[in-house]
Amino acid sequence: MKKYLLVLAVFAVLLLGIPSAAFLKDSMASGTDKAVSQNSTSPETSETSGQPQDASSDYLMLDTSTGKVLTVTQRDYIIGAVSAEMPAAFHPEALKAQAIAVHTYAERQKLKELQKPTAELNGAYFSNDPTRFQAFFTDEKMRETFGEKYEENYAKISAAADEVLNKIIVYQGEPIVAAFHSLSSGNTENSSDVWDGSPVDYLVSKPSLNDVYAPKYEQEYQFTPEEIAEKFKAKYPDLIFPELENNWFYIDSVTDAGSVKYIIVGDKTIRGREFREILGLRSACFEVKFNKVFTVTTRGYGHGVGMSQYGANFMANSGILYDEILKHYYTGVEIIDTGGNSSETDGI
Repeated sequence: MKKYLLVLAVFAVLLLGIPSAAFLKDSMASGTDKAVSQNSTSPETSETSGQPQDASSDYLMLDTSTGKVLTVTQRDYIIGAVSAEMPAAFHPEALKAQAIAVHTYAERQKLKELQKPTAELNGAYFSNDPTRFQAFFTDEKMRETFGEKYEENYAKISAAADEVLNKIIVYQGEPIVAAFHSLSSGNTENSSDVWDGSPVDYLVSKPSLNDVYAPKYEQEYQFTPEEIAEKFKAKYPDLIFPELENNWFYIDSVTDAGSVKYIIVGDKTIRGREFREILGLRSACFEVKFNKVFTVTTRGYGHGVGMSQYGANFMANSGILYDEILKHYYTGVEIIDTGGNSSETDGI
């Protein structure tokens, strides 16, 4: 434990230069179970206030619905985050991989706030706002989401979480930015192709070939020229489109994984991810065609960096264990417990 705390203390200085993991993931939207059901007990929480305090392994979370800062046990946070981020129908090994990823995120974010508190968090390490941090389901939300499968799903997710409860992912002794997304285009993205900043050694493009078999891997959208003009001019009022619609868009460059890096829109060049946001697309891996209307076809779902959740599930269903899944998507990492023991000697 002393070794781990020393590592965290050193890592604190480095954290401030790395983007928050809140921006390194897209919420799951599988159309199936997206939460976990719990057994008859609800997460143990209590209210607190003031500056973040590292008194235990508990987490301080701002509940955006009430404005109160809650103390959530590490176990309950992991279960609640997995329940909100991955379908309970997924294989237990995929759920374990997700549990370690959300735990790693929480540890990293906790350390960041202990070193430099964010005023808006009111003393918490993170909030349950899924647009800024990891999604998190309370017991009430789990019951509402799972309905009659509440007991079954909670038992499955909590069992997976319990098996890996103290494990986190590190790179060169430091907790990683555990980015994840729903579904890749068939290959995950280099972080440097998606976000501004220096490359991250462990967030590089990796094959995730079975993702092409996932539900809604390919999605088609149609827009009239009037709809396109309205959406883009809302963001760029001075944007000028050519007279011929066939010349409105031109893909300038793509990433190693095939996503659009830059696209020319009328007389402007914008990032593919911004194009995605303006049109509300599932991913930035897309192509555009025009025949009376614009047809945009996307592949995958999410930013594409780090672990593909559907890819993890495919790997798990083929007999691959959680540690191998994580080491496939996060290059050169180790999985340790908070006592400093490597999972490689864990009988896995």
